[in-house]
Amino acid sequence: MKIIAIGAVTAGGKTTVVNAIKDMLPRTTSLHFDDYSFDGEVDDFTKWVSKREEYYNAWDLSPLKADVERIIDSGEYDYLLLDYPFAYQNKMMKDYLDCCIFIDTPLDIAMARRVLRDMKESSADDIHNEMNTYLNFTRNCYVQMQTDILPTSDYVIDGAKKLEDIINETMKIISTC
Repeated sequence: MKIIAIGAVTAGGKTTVVNAIKDMLPRTTSLHFDDYSFDGEVDDFTKWVSKREEYYNAWDLSPLKADVERIIDSGEYDYLLLDYPFAYQNKMMKDYLDCCIFIDTPLDIAMARRVLRDMKESSADDIHNEMNTYLNFTRNCYVQMQTDILPTSDYVIDGAKKLEDIINETMKIISTC
């Protein structure tokens, strides 16, 4: 079985690509990082990013690791796709990964997607406050992913491409992993 991690910044296309590929590849399943709660999970991402040496390993990914092991042991699948932001950076997960793909989505596109996806019912004041928070605090976390995860991934896909092209490119990469 091959375990493929697909990473990107928030709203960078991870979940969309994982779900599309899972539907295209037989004997494929997926796990999604956002479906879990982890010990060591970070509340203040600005402080988290400032602890450069330890922040990817602050998360205790035992629940995810246990599910990966359960899927491996089942023998049911040829591929496990991980909608997973850390690539090889977390010590608990790195040895399970056969291939890490990073979707390099420009931050303006990711932010627009996030606002459109998550703030449909929000007021203009809520959106304004979110933009201030992004500019003053959380943008650093997005940039940090581009600094740490992108260069350590095996493959990088241009996240500004059309979704169909991103999916096709990801499928080609998976066939070579």
